[in-house]
Amino acid sequence: MKKQIDLQLIAIFGGGLLFNFLFWMERLALNLLLYSLFIFIVLFVDKATPKNKRVLFAAVSHLLAALLVVYNQSVLTIISYYLSLFIFIGFVHMQQLRSVFTALFAAVLQLTIGPINLVKKLIGVKLGRFSLKPIIRPIKYIIIPIIVLIFFSILYSIANPVFAKYLEIIANNIGSFITSVYTFIFGELSVLRFMHIVLGILFTAGIIIKFKDDGLEKAELTLEEKMIRKKRNLKKFSFGYEITAIFAGKLMKKNMALKTENIIGIISFAALNLLILSLNTIDVSTLWLGNVSSIKTVNYSAELHEGTNALIMSIVLAMLVIIYFFSGNLNFFSRNKTIRILAYVWIIQNAFLVSSVLLRDYNYVDMHGLTYKRIGVLVFLILCTIGLITVYIKVAQQKTLFYLFKTNGFVWYSLLLIAGLVNWDVFIVNYNINNRNNITLDLDHLLDMSDKTLPLLDKNRNLLKKYVSQSSYATRYDYTEVVPDTAAIAQVKTPVDTVQLNIERTKRQLKNFDDDLDGRIERFNKQYEETSWLSWNYRDWQTSEYFRFKKKD
Repeated sequence: MKKQIDLQLIAIFGGGLLFNFLFWMERLALNLLLYSLFIFIVLFVDKATPKNKRVLFAAVSHLLAALLVVYNQSVLTIISYYLSLFIFIGFVHMQQLRSVFTALFAAVLQLTIGPINLVKKLIGVKLGRFSLKPIIRPIKYIIIPIIVLIFFSILYSIANPVFAKYLEIIANNIGSFITSVYTFIFGELSVLRFMHIVLGILFTAGIIIKFKDDGLEKAELTLEEKMIRKKRNLKKFSFGYEITAIFAGKLMKKNMALKTENIIGIISFAALNLLILSLNTIDVSTLWLGNVSSIKTVNYSAELHEGTNALIMSIVLAMLVIIYFFSGNLNFFSRNKTIRILAYVWIIQNAFLVSSVLLRDYNYVDMHGLTYKRIGVLVFLILCTIGLITVYIKVAQQKTLFYLFKTNGFVWYSLLLIAGLVNWDVFIVNYNINNRNNITLDLDHLLDMSDKTLPLLDKNRNLLKKYVSQSSYATRYDYTEVVPDTAAIAQVKTPVDTVQLNIERTKRQLKNFDDDLDGRIERFNKQYEETSWLSWNYRDWQTSEYFRFKKKD
């Protein structure tokens, strides 16, 4: 056992040093993959690490996320990397977990308790007769008083300027003393670099050292995916039951309570169906059967977002109401056919609402091109559709709330990984340029994309110049740069002067566009040359190769 603990400590401190080497002053790219491989080796070499299907799925999905960071380095892929890492940590250390949401929560516990577990391991370390226990153990008696002392010192310094002045002098002296001691021990190693090493050690400890408490696993094991009929406790009522009893009165106290709940559900679903039917009827008459060209107004963006907001509220309400009415014995009530039909109709109407917002989004993209927000609406619609399908399965097959969380969590996680396969910046710019004749091409939006799009922008430079006058470059023009004597221009107002002024203005706009694009290209090439191999990713390399070959030509 001691050997295993020693190996873990070696892996933790070695991981901290590796963490510092990989990530200090580096971009997140190839270094993330290397760190993940280190974690895989440490955890899977340990015989205590389970190798069941969930752990292997989490490991493979995390490896895919790490590879996608190297291939398609972006904010999305980096988010996917950390989420998949946390899910992997949760399933590795709590192998009986079944939901990705629970695994994420378990990983948070792991990383939070990691520093404490590391201190416990250090206390148990012995090198011959030497032990760290007498050194480390008293620290716990000092940390909390120091935190309390600092908090009240700051509070008192705010209340009393004189106290604040003396406190500042004391703090500066203490800081100088600590800096002197630190410099004497660690030499030229900067404080930030040292803290980065400590962060790496603590982060690695949170990943490697198992959280001992299995309460979370036991709690999740009590959750079933299939509903079981339970006999109602007449002495103990749920909060929802008591709320319903306020409106139902004594009927809820009688033996016919389940029948009453069924009637209340029928009335509720009938009313909600009529409410959403009115909304869908309006969409049919104005959106589905209306003239698309008449929708091209400045308020169309607001209409899209308002429709999305309505969809959010509708789906959330649908799930909450269905979960409430179909969370108990009403699922097994012999006369629940009507409420089931009404629930199915409501789900179908919500699905139609999804399709209406999808049509709005499609029309908006068809008019104004692709943006991340419009793609986000599409992603949200996919998630809503999946949510409605799982809610239907819950009602039809008598599933539990845990089933909804487990299934939707797995699907959302899978979609997140799949989304990382696409180079979205290039996809958006390429789509908008290719469809420039059918949409309003927003040059400013295209130029706001990441450096991955630079080769595409450079290839279409001459084409994009046609849209400079419709961009922010038109407002950046400074008249004094073209015609210093503005008073003379004001006195001579001839058509020739106006034409010449417009020509000069256009030249300046085009020059500004070229200068900005060339400046971005130059900055990218300079930054790429200064980047080490640890920050290597395929997309930046691809961009660099494009300009390298262009320079040769």
